[in-house]
Amino acid sequence: MSVKAHKKKSMQSFYYDMALRSMKALNVILLAAPFVLCWYGYYANTTASPYYSRGNGLIVLIFVLLYGIFGRIYGALQISFNRISELVYSQMLACVISDGILYLIILLLTKHFPNPGPLLLAFLSQSVLSALWSFGAHKWYFGTFPAKKTYVVYDRMHSIENLITEYGLDKKFKIENCVNVDRCIVGKLKALEGAEVVFLCGIHSHERNMILKYCVEHDIKVYVLPRIGDVIMSGAEQANLFHLPLFEVGLYQPTPEFRIGKRIFDVVLSLAGIVVTAPVMIITAIAIKLDDGGSIFYKQCRLTQGGKKFYIIKFRSMRADAEADGVARLSTGDKDDRVTKVGRFIRKVRIDELPQLFNILAGSMSIVGPRPERPVIARQYEKKLPEFALRLQAKAGLTGYAQVYGKYNTTPYDKLQMDLMYLVNAGFALDMRIIFKTVQILFLKESTEGVESQQNLMNNVILERETNGTNEIAQ
Repeated sequence: MSVKAHKKKSMQSFYYDMALRSMKALNVILLAAPFVLCWYGYYANTTASPYYSRGNGLIVLIFVLLYGIFGRIYGALQISFNRISELVYSQMLACVISDGILYLIILLLTKHFPNPGPLLLAFLSQSVLSALWSFGAHKWYFGTFPAKKTYVVYDRMHSIENLITEYGLDKKFKIENCVNVDRCIVGKLKALEGAEVVFLCGIHSHERNMILKYCVEHDIKVYVLPRIGDVIMSGAEQANLFHLPLFEVGLYQPTPEFRIGKRIFDVVLSLAGIVVTAPVMIITAIAIKLDDGGSIFYKQCRLTQGGKKFYIIKFRSMRADAEADGVARLSTGDKDDRVTKVGRFIRKVRIDELPQLFNILAGSMSIVGPRPERPVIARQYEKKLPEFALRLQAKAGLTGYAQVYGKYNTTPYDKLQMDLMYLVNAGFALDMRIIFKTVQILFLKESTEGVESQQNLMNNVILERETNGTNEIAQ
């Protein structure tokens, strides 16, 4: 790319970023406005010791910071990737948490329970403004920035085109060419001429590096579907040995501070969760008993850190004879005729998972970590995907990276990569992010979609293995 062309593209990128940032800033201003009016018009005068201008400004700043933090966690301002409904939902969730925290602060300042009416009215106003902004921002973005010319480079065909259409990203990416990597390399990458975006799917490291260098040189944005080895490398530590640039890669070995802190956090949060949800668990237990007279709880052998077996506890959502033949079967979601009427409801609202708080308190599970699998199903996965055992480096979790960023029916290969992403980036910040993201997906139907059958899921494993090669770690 010539210097002149690069400069022109750089300026276009600058104006693009400024326009997008301005639109996002407008959202923060709009959604902060109802709270500002609510604070100055009512709550500021009810505090035990009224603030001066700086104190009032600090309250407003706290709201803006909270909304910014939770908005970032929930992707509330990702105009280019989220649908309008997803933008509104994410923004409202960020507002609910921000308004709720500010209400607790106001409670401390007033030294009594303040009237929640004005804050509820502010939230309704935020909802309307969010819907208006999301609709307008969506129309503006895709009207101003047309879909980019997108090429897909694959080793063996990956249905990235279908995924882009499924998630509504065809407005952002216009797939104009799908090229086999061999043809791309033989043609000295001329097949990529004219591309603005390139997706790399299941490409081996040598060919991928050649394509990456070309794309960087020609200012082409690249999205890479990683291999397992890539995910492991992403958490590598920089090492300075022998006067050479090195990456240090090893097993999941969290610091003692993180281990101790995580355990304390698990105990405190599980205890608090048991106390808060006790009435819900009591009502659920009664409903299950009245439904068919069977047992209230369901215990099942699962695997946790180091392959250690333990019995997970759930509220029973299936018939008592659901697996009377002893054969392990995956759930097929709403189509599963083994699920009881009560079970169908408690699954939708995740109440069936609440007894796992006792597993966490006992130490066999953690709040955040890879979801525990049954030994028999884990063995089936490992026959086709030996790296699946790498998930067992950490303690099993109530929620995890794969649960908040994937779907219930995401393939085991993709779930494994997500779990490994957690292991190589584990820390308190990521744990908190996953916990808050879990709140976001609680009411999303797609997060609990079932799979048609265990065999179909295993076929997906085989397909992924064929697509990505037979020795991921070696690559």
